[in-house]
Amino acid sequence: MMLVRVLKRSLRSLSVLKDFRELKEPILCASSVTNLVYWISEVLSSPLKYATIHEQSNLEFNDMPKKKPEHYVNNKEFLDALVVYKLKIAEAEKKYIEKYGTNPPKTGNWDGKPRIPNYLGECFLKIATHLSYKPNFVNYMFREEMISDGIENCVQYIHNFNPERSTNPFAYFTQIIHYAFLRRIAKEKRQLDIKTKIIERTGFDEVMMVDDSLLSGHSSEYNSIKDNISYRNGNR
Repeated sequence: MMLVRVLKRSLRSLSVLKDFRELKEPILCASSVTNLVYWISEVLSSPLKYATIHEQSNLEFNDMPKKKPEHYVNNKEFLDALVVYKLKIAEAEKKYIEKYGTNPPKTGNWDGKPRIPNYLGECFLKIATHLSYKPNFVNYMFREEMISDGIENCVQYIHNFNPERSTNPFAYFTQIIHYAFLRRIAKEKRQLDIKTKIIERTGFDEVMMVDDSLLSGHSSEYNSIKDNISYRNGNR
């Protein structure tokens, strides 16, 4: 098995394959296949050559740069950015007290409050987007609203994060976003129940007899309401 892996890693270094590297679907001619078979037989018959190729292939494989996930957040850089932002907030609060003689409000904007850096906003977006792809969240049709709520809550409660008590901002804001998702799900379910009750009182047949062209973009919600009503009627 080790030899097979070595041969697979070494294929791209073969001279017979150099002309085919740029092709999406390489096609080997008969002479190339013959050269390949001859090269493999030489490797099998020479332990020294096998050891050399094994070492070179390992070096080449290990030197390949590892691609970071799309929603990767460096926790240390994230923490450093938050510390810098908290220092700016503390300095702005002192100026606010000197000017107005009172503490600034804990939430919302106030005179002289520093703007949240773009990097922190990108981190909030990456964390929320990555969390939304979890199996318990990915199938909701209002997933974009969940992400927006998560980012909004991060901005709202960013002042509560204390670097002296925690050095893991990723976990802190993931928890905030998680509860924001749960609140959005509960809110959407309440809205769905309200719509269902209104339709039941108005008349199931009258409401459901509509033109399909009017349901563009709302078919999923329409079907959810319809199934909900049908289920309730069937259990009566």
